[in-house]
Order: sequence, then structure tokens, then C-alpha cells
Amino acid sequence: MVSTHPTGVQHSGSQYLPQKYDTNANPSPNQELLPLTARVHNHDLLEIGGCDVTTLVEQFGSPLYILDEETLRSACQQYRDAFKQYYKGESQVLYASKAWSCLAVCAIAASVGLGIDVVSGGELYTALQAGVNPNKIYLHGNNKSREELILAIKSGVTIVADNWHELRTLVKIAQPAQPIRIMLRLTPGIECHTHEYIRTGHLDSKFGFDPNDLDEVFTFVSQQPALECVGVHAHIGSQIFERQPHQDLAAVMVQWLRDATKYGLNITELNVGGGLGIKYTESDDPPSIEEWVKAICEVIQEACAAENLPLPKLLSEPGRSLIATACVTAYTIGSSKVIPEIRTYVAIDGGMSDNPRPITYQSVYRAVVANKMSSPLTQTVTIAGKHCESGDILIKNALLPKTEPGDILVVMGTGAYNYSMASNYNRLPRPAAVVVTNGEANLILQRETYQDLIRQDRLPERLKSQELGVKS
Repeated sequence: MVSTHPTGVQHSGSQYLPQKYDTNANPSPNQELLPLTARVHNHDLLEIGGCDVTTLVEQFGSPLYILDEETLRSACQQYRDAFKQYYKGESQVLYASKAWSCLAVCAIAASVGLGIDVVSGGELYTALQAGVNPNKIYLHGNNKSREELILAIKSGVTIVADNWHELRTLVKIAQPAQPIRIMLRLTPGIECHTHEYIRTGHLDSKFGFDPNDLDEVFTFVSQQPALECVGVHAHIGSQIFERQPHQDLAAVMVQWLRDATKYGLNITELNVGGGLGIKYTESDDPPSIEEWVKAICEVIQEACAAENLPLPKLLSEPGRSLIATACVTAYTIGSSKVIPEIRTYVAIDGGMSDNPRPITYQSVYRAVVANKMSSPLTQTVTIAGKHCESGDILIKNALLPKTEPGDILVVMGTGAYNYSMASNYNRLPRPAAVVVTNGEANLILQRETYQDLIRQDRLPERLKSQELGVKS
């Protein structure tokens, strides 16, 4: 586990509040640690979306995901508006819903004009039920089932074909009078600085067609009247701060567009993926949403002009940089354990079941105590989850004020891959989630109950009413 002890002089939890907006009228959410609406009111309590976090915990319980609607909307609008400003052709931003797929999040993204990127039948079903226009839904996945493909075809969404097996399956199940709208996912062979588990653009990847097979793929697709190939797609990874890899990707993809014309393919869409990182700690320095979009647009336009190609419809599919900073997770502090001259453990009522990223990716986070926002940070503690697992450590070496049982700990930047990767490990029910705006809190995910945990269980008749023990 990486130490997360901040550097420099640390004063109180208030230092993590969003920067003053005098010099930045439209702050980029991915460059903040707390949601844009985070404030401390006169009782020294953290407030998000006009709602007191401690009151939210009293009302909805903990652990509790708290989603700030204004921050999510602002991020969506900044992506949408930046593409309109810097790209001379048509554009479409897609929310990568694997970051957090639920009805409310999909509905908010769609209301700002975004489409939805889905990677399973379940995410597709969720987006459709949220009222998203099927014309703005794109289905990804490296091993889509026949059932998922049929659902996608019937729904009228675009399928991002990932491999030969999928292409051949689509040809088999296609209806003669209804060509299937597809894009081709290709592996660009571009490395980027990120965790090895979330690099998807290098050649040794389970995703996409090998670029060396480009000729064969284009030939096959051009000969299939059942397939309407409208574009190409690539994605090089996640939590990326560097600008150059995405600029390199854009240039490579325009070359693919040029090559496709040789096969008579009418490629009109180009999807550069997502991957822009966010600020999880003070030392993180990601580009702003506008900076990232501007760099992509400039390279695409320059490359198309050099190749004398018309500008394609430009798509991107951010996930983390839209949703992560918009959400925090509130926990109630319970027991503590002091090991002299080694460390102090402070336990919370959640952990790896509601946030598996630290144990999976060694991810680091920052935390504040919602009811002690101006108290000096006098303790260095290790925040431990409640699961029966030694590795269930949420934050190592966190600077906090002196804590007591019942205090409310708030972990920042938990909107991406927390609820979506949550589990029932140790049979803990999944937490509730609320969306907050203008002082109003609405439940968007109901807290699971013990009854929910056994809802899918089945007890064979022969095991009922039997006393445990060794049979004679």
C-alpha cells in the first residue's frame, strides 16, 4: 500500500475545499479534490450540494455515496462545449457508464446532451431504461454474448466490434433488410503512464483488432452487406495526465480513416476513447477538460487537412473525469487501535466492499472529518475497513483531526469505480446513494438489506429442517 501522507504544512480539512473562483470562473472538476459545491457552514460541518453531510448520514445511514449533481453537470457541459468550441465538425461526447451505471447518472448525462458508452447487456438495459436515445448508445466489450448482441441490434444501438469472433457472429445473426451499425475497435500500440491493469492501448491487450490485421479486417467488413461500418475506435487507458499519447492516438486514427477509403468503406465517425485523469491527491496535476479536448481537436483537424479528408464526427467517451470528483463516500468511525511507535488504526463501517480500488490498484485517496472541518490535523492514522481481510485498508497514513467513535469520515473522489465495482464481501449490503442539489437530497440507489443478500439463494429441500452435524 502506497503511503498517502500529504507533503507540506497541513492545517485542516477546509484546505481541500474547491479553489476560489475569482481567477477561474469555470473550474474543471477533474482538477479539484471535493465537489464544486463543497462548503463549510458556520457549525464547522461539511456541506455538499447545499446539504449537511452529517444530516445526510442521519437520514440515509452510512456508508453513503453522495453525488453532487452540479459537479457532474458541469463536467458534462465542459466536455460538450469544448468540443463545440474547438472542433469544426460534428462531435458527440459519450459517458463511459462502466464508471458508475445507474438510472439517475445516465439520465443526468443524457439531459446535458451526452450519449452513453456501455460494455454489457446490463449497462445497455440501464441506459435504455433511463430514457437514453439508442442512437447515442455505443456497446463495447471484448466478449459480447450472442444475447447481448441481439439486444443491441433490436435496440438500434451502435456495436463497437472488438474481434473476429464477434464480426462473424454479427454476420450470422443479421437480418437481410436491417444492416447492423458497427464501429471497429483497433489497438493503436501506444503506451501511456498509468497502472498496468488499466492500460488498454498497447499491443499486448485483450481489446481490439491488431493493427497488423487492418487490411484483412477492412476487406472482410467491406464484403458484408449485413454490416454498416461507420467508424473506428481506440482507447489507450485510464487516469492519464500526459497529453502526448492522446495526440499520437488521434494522428494514428486519421491514418486508419485514410486507409478505410481504399476499401470503399464510408467511415464517418472517429472515437478517440477517454482516459483523462483526475486529482486524487494534492500532487496530481491532470490537464483540465478544456485543455484535453482542445489538444485532441487540433491534432484531428491538422491530420485530416494533411490527408485531404473531410472531418469525421468526433466522439470521445470520458468516464472517471466526469463522475469521480462529483461523489464522496461518507462513513461512520467506530473502533480504533493504537500500536505504540508503529501506527494507529481507525476503523470505519465500510471498506473494500464499497471501494475495492485501494486493494486492487493500490489507489490513494484523501479524507476529511465532516463534523470537524476546521479542527487541526494532529493525527496520522491508517483508515481500516471492517472486512475480515488484512488488506482492507482504505487509506494509509491519513492526516486527520483527533477522531472519536461516531465522527463522519468523508473520502473524496469516489464516484468512479466504487459503486460499480462494489461487492457483498462478508455479506455486507451495498450502500445507498443520494444525489444532492440546491439543498435537496434524493435517493438514487436504495441501501440493500439482509433480505436482499439471500434473495437469489436457493435451499434444496433435502437440506431443509436438518440439524447440522455428521449423519449416522
